[in-house]
Formats: sequence, structure tokens, C-alpha cells
Amino acid sequence: RTLKPRPNPKMAASVMELLREVLVKFLMPEKCFDEFFVNFNLLDVPCLKTVLSKGLGIGIILGSVMVKLPQVFKLVGAGSAEGLSFGAVLLELLAITGTMAYSIAHSFPFSAWGEALFLMIQTVAIGFLIQHYRGSSLRGLAFLVLYFSLVAILLSPVTPLSFVAAMQATNMPAIIISRLIQVSTNYRNGHTGQLSAVTVLLLFAGSLARIFTSIQETGDSLMALTYVVSSSCNAIIAGQLLYYWNCAPPGRQKTE
Repeated sequence: RTLKPRPNPKMAASVMELLREVLVKFLMPEKCFDEFFVNFNLLDVPCLKTVLSKGLGIGIILGSVMVKLPQVFKLVGAGSAEGLSFGAVLLELLAITGTMAYSIAHSFPFSAWGEALFLMIQTVAIGFLIQHYRGSSLRGLAFLVLYFSLVAILLSPVTPLSFVAAMQATNMPAIIISRLIQVSTNYRNGHTGQLSAVTVLLLFAGSLARIFTSIQETGDSLMALTYVVSSSCNAIIAGQLLYYWNCAPPGRQKTE
């Protein structure tokens, strides 16, 4: 006769504590952990919204690590920055930097804004490549030095909070103008050049999800409205990508 192994209460408690520590740190407040795993109330609406928001935020951040890499690889592979506007990149950087600085200044959770950090790095790389492939590598290096110097000043204590808030308020016009520049460039060229469909569609999906997470995690109407505007503008560029899908630059075969 074989004896069934008895469950070890100490081990079960240890596993539960480890699970609590991980989930409370990254995904939910402690009261929601208790609702789900102690009271087994899996239909608690406020907690479900919190977990959904946190999960979306983490997913957006993980996706942002590579969201613009297809654009970078497309530029490098083509050896050309045709169809991309450096002015639009600068305005997009203004919006990304403003969001990052505003969120840090207000101590928002990293899950509410973390993608801005990775988008900033990749957008700066695209800005440099645009200058490089236009024969101005030195100007591209100067752009890198100047931008990171300004970011260091912006995040330092010498910058007043009122300036950071004003910068965040300029995000909406900056986003609108940067997207309209790209839309206008696409329209004039009659094609989208080296614009990456993968990057544009991922940015559109991410900005849509950010509307919900901004309301849920920060309660900041300015942040939420910024993402509403961003989603609308990204939708226009996504529409152009579909419209010009079979249109290639003169003398070039369009590749993804």
C-alpha cells in the first residue's frame, strides 16, 4: 500500500508569499491580491480594471523596446531616408521627452510612461540616420550631443516644475504638427518611402491602449487627451500606408 504525499503547508505558504511579492510589485495592489487569491473574488471590477491597466502598460513597455526597430532596420537596409521628415522626428521627440519629464516629475508609475524612454532612444537613432543618409553625419552627431544635453538639464532640479508642465501642454500641437508634416510628405511624394508599416501600426495600437492606462493609472486628463490626439494622428498615417501600399518610390522597389 502506497502512501500519498501530504501537502507541505510551509511550502504552500512560501509559494503564496512569493506570488504575492511578485504580483503586488508589478501587477496589482495588495488589496486586489487578497480579493483574487484569498477571498477568491475574481469578478471585482475595480481590481480587474487595475490589473488590465497594469498588464497593458507592461505590454506596451515591452513592445516599445522594439517598436521602432523595423524602421531603423528599414533605413539601414535601404541606405536611404527617403520619405522621412527630420522636422517630424524633432517634433515627435519634443512630445516624447515632454511626456517622460512630466511623468518623472509627478512620480507616475513606470508602467504608465515607460515606453517613452525606449521610444526616445529609438527616435533619436532614426533622427541621426536621417542626417547620416543625407550626407550630414557631423550634423547628426551634433544633434545627438545637443539633444541629450538638453534632456539632462530638463530632468535636473534646476528645471522648474511649471516649465515641465508647460512642455507637456505643448505635446498635443507638437504631435499634430509632426504627424501632419509626415502626412504632407507622403501626399507630395505619392508614396510612403522608407516608412515602416510595422512601426506605424504598433505605434497606433500602443497609443490607443495608453488612453485607458493613462485614465486608470494617473487620472491625468492632460496625459489621456495627449494619447487621444496621438491615436487620431497615427490612424491617418496608418490609412496612408494602406492607401499607398503598392506605390513605390521612383526607381525603387518598395520593400518592408
